[in-house]
Amino acid sequence: MNFKMKKLVAGAALVLGAFGAIAADPIKIGSVLSVTGPAAFLGDPELKTLQLYVDDINKKGGVLGRPLQLVHYDDGSDANKANGFAKRLLEDDKVDVLVGGTTTGSTMSMVPLAEKSATPFISLAGAVVIVEPVKKFVFKTPHTDRMAAEKVFEDMKKRGLTKVALLSETSGFGASGKKETEGVAAKYGITLVANETYGPKDTDMSPQLTKIKTTPGVQAVFVFGLGQGPAIVTKNYKQLGVTLPLYQSHGVASDDFLKLAGPAAEGVRLPSPAQLIPEKLAAKDPQKPIVTAYEQAYKAAYKQDVSTFGGYAYDGLMLAVDAIKRAGGTDKAKVRDALEATKGFVGTSGTYNMSATDHMGLDLSAFRLLEVKGGDWSIVQ
Repeated sequence: MNFKMKKLVAGAALVLGAFGAIAADPIKIGSVLSVTGPAAFLGDPELKTLQLYVDDINKKGGVLGRPLQLVHYDDGSDANKANGFAKRLLEDDKVDVLVGGTTTGSTMSMVPLAEKSATPFISLAGAVVIVEPVKKFVFKTPHTDRMAAEKVFEDMKKRGLTKVALLSETSGFGASGKKETEGVAAKYGITLVANETYGPKDTDMSPQLTKIKTTPGVQAVFVFGLGQGPAIVTKNYKQLGVTLPLYQSHGVASDDFLKLAGPAAEGVRLPSPAQLIPEKLAAKDPQKPIVTAYEQAYKAAYKQDVSTFGGYAYDGLMLAVDAIKRAGGTDKAKVRDALEATKGFVGTSGTYNMSATDHMGLDLSAFRLLEVKGGDWSIVQ
């Protein structure tokens, strides 16, 4: 064989070697997200995040020499559709792990299928019911609604606010938030002197706020909802001239809330992951490099602001990848065990320390209490 032929053979071997990893069986990440419908402001950045980082991981050689393959469906913010798509992912697409479930409703419709098929499922939804009671194969990345209520009540207690009005949305998220808020109020010496609700599609919450305004003794108002509703409440609040301290949940921890509520948001406080304020974190904060890198990568790819919701997807994917690496493959039982053994994993939402009794792994320190000042977020010290 002459020198030129040897070079061609060697080159072909290199090309085949390079494509060998790509040709390996893919690790299938299944995802059902609410990319359209009322919860699209959550699901859209989640999908974009998963696509961005699956591509990035594959460019760097994949995981354990295998490429990641994202198989995703849009449930249109409909929990019934989420169930059908989850079934398709598990039975037809044969995915190795599920990362998704934008809303609590969608997640809970998928849970029985994940459990029955013994497939690790990392949810991106907020309600505590997802992980309490513990379900063997189900985990989640966002802070719970109970934690949000506790973080808010912790601050109210410091300010001497003990008589509170709760205004919650009748969605799955809002209903669970209402239940958890009611459950922890006494622990912080808080009395709910008013308890009103509004629908996810309501466009004026003035009647509920008027009732709250005229309730004797109210010292502060806590709103538990998602999307545009809390912004409408905030505007109505200002229009009615209510001057009591106003708190929101982590369901609106996004710059979109500032845009929707406008100047009416001034003074509003809420619990939020660090992802919303990377530039305001201390230099030594262990989350700073993670949230800063995510923000830069997302903005470069999509020319859009990041949201905490996209951060939940980042954490979900990275937790799955980390567990697969530690499990040495995609054996579902081993990946599940690795997820449950996660310790000291720094994500955009906090540092995860999971256990057999805790399939979320975040504590209250993972929340930052923020206040709107001058149309921007500031950290409440």
